[in-house]
Amino acid sequence: MLELWKSIVIGIIEGLTEFLPVSSTGHMILVGNAINFTGEKADTFEIVIQLGAILSVFVLYWRKVLRLFGIKDKNAPVSESGRSLNLLHILIGIVPAGLVGFIFRDYIKELFMPETVVIGLVVGGIFMIVGEKWNPPAKAKSMDDMTYKQSFYVGIAQILSLWPGFSRSGSTIAAGMLSGATRGASADFTFLMAIPLMAAATGYDLLKNFSVFTRDDLIPFATGFVVSFIVALLAVATFIKLVSKMKLTYFSYYRFVLAAIVLLVLVF
Repeated sequence: MLELWKSIVIGIIEGLTEFLPVSSTGHMILVGNAINFTGEKADTFEIVIQLGAILSVFVLYWRKVLRLFGIKDKNAPVSESGRSLNLLHILIGIVPAGLVGFIFRDYIKELFMPETVVIGLVVGGIFMIVGEKWNPPAKAKSMDDMTYKQSFYVGIAQILSLWPGFSRSGSTIAAGMLSGATRGASADFTFLMAIPLMAAATGYDLLKNFSVFTRDDLIPFATGFVVSFIVALLAVATFIKLVSKMKLTYFSYYRFVLAAIVLLVLVF
């Protein structure tokens, strides 16, 4: 049975870290190991409650989601390019990671351990610094200015985030900047793209592991989901603005320090 207090703690961690390029999965793995919240149920729980945080993005981005289906807000600003983000951009962005994640799902879940998180934190941090330091002049000022090619580059980079600790938002924002999008445009595209991707991953994981859960797990599961949603909803607006304006380099420094601390704990 999942313990209620542990599901609340993990839900808070997920809500606070999902929208920062520090790896919410990595943090949940580290905290989960620290409080003895591990095993097949815990791994599935950590994936599913991410949907709670992602739902908060839908609350914030619902107008942009409707625009993907051709339902436009007359008061919405027009992009400099005159283009508008559409469903094909999203599809191009999610297919690479979705396909790789589906094929190698079982192997990826075996990587859910502190040792692999340390590697992901460091390598992901380096990739973010590269994205911040060597990005070309931005041609895509907003998410609507992004091309299909840029969406594809972001989608390929998202494969890296399947390694725990690498960070989905960190890898995709860095890739967006390297492809010629601003930090803000890359962040907006990253968060919007997360909605269908995480919904699909959550649904598949629930169906795949439904048999391992009991009726007693329902309340802790639902509690963690709700906590993740509420915490993320309170934090999402601030964090998205922070990620859009704050250099990825600073988040990389945090990742390096956290990796060093975890490594010291593992060694000693």
